[in-house]
Amino acid sequence: MYPTIYHALLDLTGLDLPFLRFLNSFGFFVALAFVFASWTLGLELRRKEGLGLLQPVTRKVTVGLQATPGELIWSGLLGFLLGWKGLHLVLHFAESTADPQGFLLSSKGNFIGGVLVGCFLAWRTWREKQKTRLAEPRTEELRMLPHDHAGNITMVAALWGLIGAKAFHWLENPDEFLSFIKDPGGDGVFSGLTMYGGLIVAGFMVIRYFRNNGIPVWEGADSAAPGVMLAYGVGRIGCQVSGDGDWGIVNNAPAPGWIPDWLWSYTYPNNVNGVGIPYTGTPCFEGYCTVLPEPVFPTPIYESIVCIGFFFLLWALRKRITTPGIIFFTFLLLNGIERFFIEKIRVNVAFAGSWTQAEVISLGLVIVGIAGIIWLRRKDHSPAIDATPDN
Repeated sequence: MYPTIYHALLDLTGLDLPFLRFLNSFGFFVALAFVFASWTLGLELRRKEGLGLLQPVTRKVTVGLQATPGELIWSGLLGFLLGWKGLHLVLHFAESTADPQGFLLSSKGNFIGGVLVGCFLAWRTWREKQKTRLAEPRTEELRMLPHDHAGNITMVAALWGLIGAKAFHWLENPDEFLSFIKDPGGDGVFSGLTMYGGLIVAGFMVIRYFRNNGIPVWEGADSAAPGVMLAYGVGRIGCQVSGDGDWGIVNNAPAPGWIPDWLWSYTYPNNVNGVGIPYTGTPCFEGYCTVLPEPVFPTPIYESIVCIGFFFLLWALRKRITTPGIIFFTFLLLNGIERFFIEKIRVNVAFAGSWTQAEVISLGLVIVGIAGIIWLRRKDHSPAIDATPDN
């Protein structure tokens, strides 16, 4: 396993680049997942624009205004944070990179660096606004095509997805939330994320974005669904590479002849959580040198294979299914089925009796997916109502 990109490059290429310790391997694949989701969303929105299914939206904006106090304060705070942590990192590089997550959440920083960078970014914001400032600001109409929103939609999904994933994890593990409250300097923010929590919260916020920006909800949801399935599969690669604990139950059965041993059961050496017994093999990464005492099902790989396969299925169906919303509900159905069955061989915490939180949610997704498909098909095939009154 490779807890960070630093460890991956060190083992695979021999390059020793300590600053890459800040780039968690799970976070890297999550970022890659959002890139793929944004890319496929943009492609599908463009295709629907070409078919006339999506129309541009015109909004009025005021140009020529000077920088507002809020903009200057925000730029200054962002600059202060970057300078506060950044200069301390430069001056205490070895100490900071030894425990990057602990450093980022600690109170360690350089006040002078924060003030200097904060003032610079505030000045830069003011300067950029001054360049375009007009004696009399004017109102103009801004025409935006739906695909122009792809980047913003991805950012909304990323921010609220992280919030939802953490909130649902804490809901399932309240003891970890209490530990984080007592010790914010620990790794409580970076460890423990529930993907379904991120999917649900991000989904609601993206739909809200669609409505606020004139994008038909069902067309927008259909455009996003294949990319979300792909992102889910790519994100699970990050779980496997880092060994973040999303593995399966113990599997000591011999592997069938047609499947590689590592795909049948795995012990996750050097896992990012440091779970297990001391590891005596190589490479042995300092701070992560543990291995599971018994092999387990590598469930993240199974989810990656299935979900990436489902992405290609949805991508192929998107041009054949013309009823808006059905691709989205098909996504819910397929993802719910996949996750419900993978839970049977996956380590998790009981949430409702013997059921896990993911089992409850995935069953709900299956029900909603089936109901949504039936509802939309009936609605699409229902006869039009003649509103002309009888004479």
